[in-house]
Amino acid sequence: MAPISPVSLAALSETISVLCVILILLVPFAGVGLSLISTGLGRSRSAAHSMLASLCAFSVAAVVYFAWGFAWQGFPSGPAHVLTVAGNQWSWAGASPLFLRGFEFDGSMASLAALFGMFAVGLAALIPLGAGADRWRLGAICASTALLAGVTFPLFAHWAWGGGWLTQLGVNCGLGPGFLDAGGSGAVQAVGGLTALSIAWILGPRRGKYLPDGLPVAIPGHNAVLVMLGCALSLVGWLGLNSAGAMLFAGALPARVVLVAVNTTLSAASAALAAAAITHTRFNKPDASLTANGWIGGLAASSAACAFVSPFSAVVIGILSGGVVTFAVEWFEVHLAVDDPGGSISAHAMGGLWGLLALGIFGRASVPPAVGGALGGGASPNWLAQLVGVATLIGFVFPLTYGLNWLLNRFYPQRVGAEGERQGMDLYELGAGAYPEFIVHSDEFTQRKI
Repeated sequence: MAPISPVSLAALSETISVLCVILILLVPFAGVGLSLISTGLGRSRSAAHSMLASLCAFSVAAVVYFAWGFAWQGFPSGPAHVLTVAGNQWSWAGASPLFLRGFEFDGSMASLAALFGMFAVGLAALIPLGAGADRWRLGAICASTALLAGVTFPLFAHWAWGGGWLTQLGVNCGLGPGFLDAGGSGAVQAVGGLTALSIAWILGPRRGKYLPDGLPVAIPGHNAVLVMLGCALSLVGWLGLNSAGAMLFAGALPARVVLVAVNTTLSAASAALAAAAITHTRFNKPDASLTANGWIGGLAASSAACAFVSPFSAVVIGILSGGVVTFAVEWFEVHLAVDDPGGSISAHAMGGLWGLLALGIFGRASVPPAVGGALGGGASPNWLAQLVGVATLIGFVFPLTYGLNWLLNRFYPQRVGAEGERQGMDLYELGAGAYPEFIVHSDEFTQRKI
């Protein structure tokens, strides 16, 4: 076979860059989908506030990431802050210039990583909005998003995507190729979901959510159609997120995009079916909101393993994800008294953490032969490296994001006053409702006094 000429290599590189850009530009569809889901599962008198909060959170995340976040995240083989322990070098943070100074936006790895990261951090910033729905102040949302985009997200993204110490577990500790997270089950979904858990705990439950004896009361979302539309748009965005992430951070060639798309779709579909089946079995009727959460949980779980598993494994991962999400919603609500109107914690945090573990369980190097860069020449994903990543998220990232938001809450209370919650976030903070020509239900809709 004749060797590939330098011209052919250049053309291939340009093809990969163009395809990555196209795929990255699909990611905002996932953001639109999550925004619609959070809005639909919240109260009608807070719908406009929810959508505006999504726009503001994405905007703050993009600007802060541009100014500071990407400098901390960095990119593989880029400059980084390194610690030497027992003769091994461990990269703990990126050291790129602030404000993207000196970057050539020419389709290089660094420029593509910056573009991908800007959309990814915006997606992560939208996840906590579902947990804080109907009671989270707009100003506090922007301040909390700045903390996520400037500290927690870029720090873990460097460890997972930027050549940080989690990826160095393979070289320094012999754990296969090290920690893998192609599409962001950890960096996007778990970081966003654990931030949502922090916000839900700090804000406390909505008025009337729990009876005096501690039993939760169902507060139905106001628009299931928005929720289902959000699920459909999220799939489009996730196809771009997982495919671009697999090419940028797992070394997948363009041909692997087909496998990534198949696995992403199968994981979401099987998770939704599992959630529908579970709720039908338990309640005699399928639950629309829990099925939607199952769909999103399947997408979140698919992100890490999308390029490393067979389609059959993707179905298994999705089915188990649907079960995890469905039971996690009840567990958080009943046993931990966590009020999460959008199901963000269960779908994103639990789905994302399960996705990281699933990669270690089901991932095989023989499935995607084109993925050579991330798998270190054919090494299978290592379950222990994935477990270290999960432990880092739970044991470090979660306390960090909780502590930062707790401090923010001490100086700038994040929850709206009782009058604002009773009146509705639309009128109280925006001065106008989302549905001025229609009846907006008050708390009496829940059929009890609060």
